[in-house]
Amino acid sequence: MTRKGFKMFLYPGMAEEYERRHNELWPEMKEMIRRHGGKNYSIFLDRETNVLYGYLEVEDEALWAGSADTPINRKWWDYMADIMETNRDNSPVCVDFQPVFHLD
Repeated sequence: MTRKGFKMFLYPGMAEEYERRHNELWPEMKEMIRRHGGKNYSIFLDRETNVLYGYLEVEDEALWAGSADTPINRKWWDYMADIMETNRDNSPVCVDFQPVFHLD
């Protein structure tokens, strides 16, 4: 199992909308995450900076990397592009963290 930490950037005033959309996360998106080995997925918001902090455990890095190219994931990116910083393909601007400590 690989633990992944990352940050993304929400546009000002979009916190409630971001949370609403995730509270209504499409069943097919949940299934895709599970099918690609994603587990224990959490996203936290720093309301002072509009920075989103994510944590995810994946079974296999290559399997997880394939999730980006699924039609449902591309649809989700398009759906979220109006409320957060994105790249040209509408993928979220995402900065991965380097793990430095873990305690079970």
